[in-house]
Amino acid sequence: MTTNKINTLDFCYENAMVKIVANRNCPEIKLSGLTVGPFDEGNEYEIYFWVAKELAATNMIHFREDDILDATKLFKTQWKESVQTPGQISELPNDFYPKLRRYLQDLKEQATQTQQPEKFQECDRIKHLARDIANSRLKKIIALAAAPTQSEQVTKKLTIEEKLFHDQLVKIISEWKTKILENGADK
Repeated sequence: MTTNKINTLDFCYENAMVKIVANRNCPEIKLSGLTVGPFDEGNEYEIYFWVAKELAATNMIHFREDDILDATKLFKTQWKESVQTPGQISELPNDFYPKLRRYLQDLKEQATQTQQPEKFQECDRIKHLARDIANSRLKKIIALAAAPTQSEQVTKKLTIEEKLFHDQLVKIISEWKTKILENGADK
């Protein structure tokens, strides 16, 4: 999978609409070609992620709890992955990896800014957890790609990034099998 595809998916995530909750009343904000608000305290709105990120930094809004990736959700994801039978994979939201990248980046920034040892430890713990999840899913995706047939019910549980990886693996494995098995039999 090329870095360009991941960057494109990240760009799409940055420009996706997200639900937020206003922390206080705020008048309409006009940006170049874009108007945001007005916001009434406590009400829910839908705005672009990149705008929400900037407004959250000023404490004007906050993301809905359902939409925030945190350690508890990661532990739950890791647990789900570990209890799956071979050949099965749990379903993740399509925005799991963009949220994970941002969560890891936020933890790193917090640790660097505060220079607190416990923040660095938390960052390392979450990185390890994220690697466990990714490694577990990679093994399952590789097994799926090598299988003679794939169930659509299983592959639909993959995120967009995982589907790209899976499809590339299927192609590589298919080409390899053709070269090894079919071409060799003709000689």
